[in-house]
Amino acid sequence: MTDKLKWIHDEIKVLQDNGLYNQIRTLGSAQGAWLIVDGERVLNFCSNNYLGLANHPRVVQAAKKAIDKYGVGPAAVRTIAGTMSLHVELDRRLAAFKGVESAITFQSGFMANLGAIPALVGKEDGIFSDELNHASIIDGCRLSGAKIIRYAHTDAEDLNKQLAQRRADFRRALVITDGVFSMDGDVAPLDKIYEVTKNYDAILMVDDAHGEGVLGKGGRGIVDKFNLHGKVDVEIGTLSKAFGVVGGVVAGNPLVVEWLHQRGRPFLFSSAMTVPDVAACIESINLLEESTQLVDKLWENTDYFKTAMKRLGFDTGKSVTPITPVMLGDAALSQKFSRELFNVGVFAMSLGYPTVPRGKARIRVMISAAHTRDDLDKGLEAFAEVGRKLGVIS
Repeated sequence: MTDKLKWIHDEIKVLQDNGLYNQIRTLGSAQGAWLIVDGERVLNFCSNNYLGLANHPRVVQAAKKAIDKYGVGPAAVRTIAGTMSLHVELDRRLAAFKGVESAITFQSGFMANLGAIPALVGKEDGIFSDELNHASIIDGCRLSGAKIIRYAHTDAEDLNKQLAQRRADFRRALVITDGVFSMDGDVAPLDKIYEVTKNYDAILMVDDAHGEGVLGKGGRGIVDKFNLHGKVDVEIGTLSKAFGVVGGVVAGNPLVVEWLHQRGRPFLFSSAMTVPDVAACIESINLLEESTQLVDKLWENTDYFKTAMKRLGFDTGKSVTPITPVMLGDAALSQKFSRELFNVGVFAMSLGYPTVPRGKARIRVMISAAHTRDDLDKGLEAFAEVGRKLGVIS
C-alpha cells in the first residue's frame, strides 16, 4: 500500500470501529416483496418500490417492446441526436400527470437537482434551504455558488425570519424543500412555505422524490396534496422510486423548463435516458392514471404496519408516510439489529451517519403495495423477536 493512500485505510478502520461501515448486500432476483439477497430468500423492507412497479408485468413488457423498435441506448445527448419520440412523450405525460404546463427529464433525480439549481441561481443569489434537505439538493446548491441560508426543519416561521433578514442581500432568491423527507418520513408544510415565499419574490422549488406515487390524488405528489397547482415554480422528481424505473424530472413553469433545455448541464452534457427506461416510465404513468388501487393499497399497508409497530413499543419517529424509521440511536446497535433481522429472514438495512445525524441511527422500513398482510405480519414478528432479544422493547 502506498503512503499517499494510507489515510483511506485509516478512515475505513474508523468507520468499522464506530459501526458506520456500509456492508453492501447483493440482490440475486427482481425487486418485489421478497428478494434473494446474498443467496438467501428474505422479506424486502428496504426498497423504494412503493407501488411494486419495478417488476410489474406491463412495465417489463413495455421496456422489451421499446427495445425491439428503438434499440437500447440513445447514443447521444438530448440536444444533439439523443431526443427520441419516446423522450418527448415521457416529458409530455409527466407534465400532464403532475398537472403542470411543462416537464423535462434527466438521467436521475440527483441529476435533476444538479441541473436545475445552478441554472436558476448563481453567485449573486441566495438559497434558503431546509436544514434536512437531501444530499442532491445540498450538492446542487454548492455547485451554484449561491449563498446558502438554512432554515429550521419544516419551520415556515423560521423561513420567514431568514427571508426578512436576508432577502434584500441578493439578486434572486430560491427557496428549496424536500416534499417528503426520506429519512424521517415527515412532510414539508408546503402550503405555509408558499404563503411565506410569495411575499419575498422568491422562486419556490420542492423535491417530490418520495411524494410522487404516494401523496395526492392517485399519487400525483405533494403539490396536488396541498392544491398548489400553478403556485410552485419548480417540482423535482425521480422515476426510480414509486415509478419503479430510473430517471429524474423537473416540472412546472414552462419558462424554467425552456431554460433548462438551454442551460441544464446534465441535460446538455450526458446521454439521455435509455430506451427501455423511458418506455417503462410511460407505462408506469399509464398504470397510475388508470386506477388508484396501488396507492390505496400502499396506504392501507402503511397504516397497518405502523400501528402494530407502535403497539409493540417501537419508536417510529415523526413519520406520516410509508417511510417507517425504527429509531435506535446507537449506530452499532442499529447494525446489529439489521443483522439479526436478516438472520430471521427480513431484509431491513441500518442507516447511520452521514446518511442521518450522529446519534440518530435507525432501521428504515419501506412499506410497499406489493406486501401482503402475511408479509407484514412476518415482518412484525421478526421485529418483535429481535427487539426483545436486543432489549429495545420489553
